[in-house]
Parts: sequence; C-alpha cells; structure tokens
Amino acid sequence: MKVLGIDPGSLQTGYGIIDENNRVHGFGAVAFSGDHIVRVQAIYHEITRLVKELKPDTCGIEMPVYGRNPPAMLKLGRAQAAAMLAVLNQGVSVAQYTPKMVKRSVTGNGNASKQQVTYMVSSLLEFGELNHELTHDASDALAVAFCHKEREVTGKESGESHYNNWAAFVRANPDRVIGN
Repeated sequence: MKVLGIDPGSLQTGYGIIDENNRVHGFGAVAFSGDHIVRVQAIYHEITRLVKELKPDTCGIEMPVYGRNPPAMLKLGRAQAAAMLAVLNQGVSVAQYTPKMVKRSVTGNGNASKQQVTYMVSSLLEFGELNHELTHDASDALAVAFCHKEREVTGKESGESHYNNWAAFVRANPDRVIGN
C-alpha cells in the first residue's frame, strides 16, 4: 500500500509517498511561477504526472482552514482543488486533513512548529538510500502521508486508540469480538 501526501501551495506544493511500513518512496516540492491561473493549471499537470509516476493507492491532502488574508486563502483553496482533481482523475481516493490533525499525528501536538514536524518526520520514516534533507513543504507532505496512513490504513491515529469505523476496530481487536 502506497500513500501519497500533498501539502498544496500556489507557489510551491510539497509531495511525499510512503508505504504501510513507513518507508519513503519519494518526496519533494514543486515550485510554480507566473500568473495564479497558470500556476493552478501547472499544479494540476504536475500532480497528475506525479500520480502516474509514483502510483499511489490512496492520497491525503492538507486543507487550508484559516488565515488572515482572504485572497491568499482563496489561492490556497484553488491549489488544493487542482491537486485533488489531479489525484481523483487518476482514480485514486483522496482524504483531507487539517494542519492540526497532521501535526498531532506526527508530534502528538496539534500546535507543533514546522521544525518539530520535520524532526519527527525524519525520526518516524525510513528513508533508506534517499537523501532526507527535507524542505518544510516536503516534510509537511510526508507528515500528511503519515497522518493518512495512520487514520485510514491502520484505522487509528498514532499513539491513540482511535477507530474510523467498526471494521477498523474489529481488525485491530479480534480478541474482543464475541462470536455467534
């Protein structure tokens, strides 16, 4: 199972892909320039290319939730929408996560700094032969992938007994299910 994480931005979008064993299969950030409309199109095309190349089974994406600058938030929303459409149009499911959910899944603290997230991503994930000097955008994307894996694939958030549905609870606790 390969999980793609995306940290959308209208100027730079981070991506990272991990498997169920926390092995990193790729990461990076793609910078965009030019008019905002052109950047939105470029995000769509670049994420489409990455999905075709990396072949994820599922995808988590960070969603913009607050900001003091409404035009900037609108641009972030457009970047997220372009990335989501690129993934969905390749037949891959997408789940959205707030920044606090992502930070909590990797650090245990929803208000963690970018430095704390980067440190924990480097500690939690196995980079193998990959050079793991991370930009914040790539680190955030790997954190989104880890969050999505923990919530959707394993059925719980790191360090917590959290289940998204009864099937996830039963899979994690077969000894607690009473047969007929």
